[in-house]
Amino acid sequence: MGGFTMWNRREFITKLGLTGAFISSGLFTKSLFAASNSKHKITLLHTNDLHSRIEPFPKKDPKYGGLGGFARLNALVKKVRREEEHVLLLDCGDVYQGTPYFNFFKGEAEYKLMSKIGYDAGNIGNHEFDNGIKGITSQIKNRNFPLLNANYDFSGTDLEGKIPPYQIFEKGELKIGVFGLGVDLTGYVEPHNRETITYIDPVDVAKDMVRILKEENNCDLVVCLSHMGHTSNIGEDCDMEFAKQTRGVDVILGGHSHTLLEKPERVKNLDGEEVIINQVGWAGIALGRIDFYIDKKKKSKLADSQLMKVEGNLV
Repeated sequence: MGGFTMWNRREFITKLGLTGAFISSGLFTKSLFAASNSKHKITLLHTNDLHSRIEPFPKKDPKYGGLGGFARLNALVKKVRREEEHVLLLDCGDVYQGTPYFNFFKGEAEYKLMSKIGYDAGNIGNHEFDNGIKGITSQIKNRNFPLLNANYDFSGTDLEGKIPPYQIFEKGELKIGVFGLGVDLTGYVEPHNRETITYIDPVDVAKDMVRILKEENNCDLVVCLSHMGHTSNIGEDCDMEFAKQTRGVDVILGGHSHTLLEKPERVKNLDGEEVIINQVGWAGIALGRIDFYIDKKKKSKLADSQLMKVEGNLV
């Protein structure tokens, strides 16, 4: 399997200098999948904080040597798509900023390549505003997938009506509802770059999203693309607290904090149901994968996960 296998835990922790930082997700094992006789499977692939890392890190990089690169990411995604019938590829924001590609092409290269890779949807991170609102609107023509955000009020700006709050994907007999949430831009984005955009409480927004996606549209899975960060020490909204304060969200795919989780974490929501939270570092060093097996009649869900290195020798 080479570079497509699940990241060896010890190698993973040693290479990135992370120890004792992970909580076991306790997700169901594949043997339980087999016993479930579930007929409906959806594979979620996700990235976050790509930061214009179109080429791999140099091999001599002490921490990420040889990892990443859009061509390698494309090869990995293609392989999964050959093996799986129903796949969604999602990004959680901060595609912009970090290498000369952004300085020269202002996001054009990133979005054109992501479109060729076949992203289904993305989110808006704070760095998408580095060239102001025009830096986002000017690149709409260069991407063929939507950027989603439900907790920014774009009224009175050039983004009004151009960033949908959610999208529903039909994969086989499954309906997957995906919505986006962003960090409070205050303190992260200069006022002249964010203009009159207003931040809306993500917990309040989630109530509307769950009502629309689960109750009105009967989605089998509700996915939040978050750019709020995994945790916060300064009282900001974050994925872990958001999960505890909401109902009906099944999965939170995160960004912003560059958190690299060995496995997705589980947090119980207000109804005592488990919410799966995942984030895969930054700069495209890894691709997150969560396979959901959904029994529509029993309304049950089983999940398995892999953290997949984006490295060389991908064929």
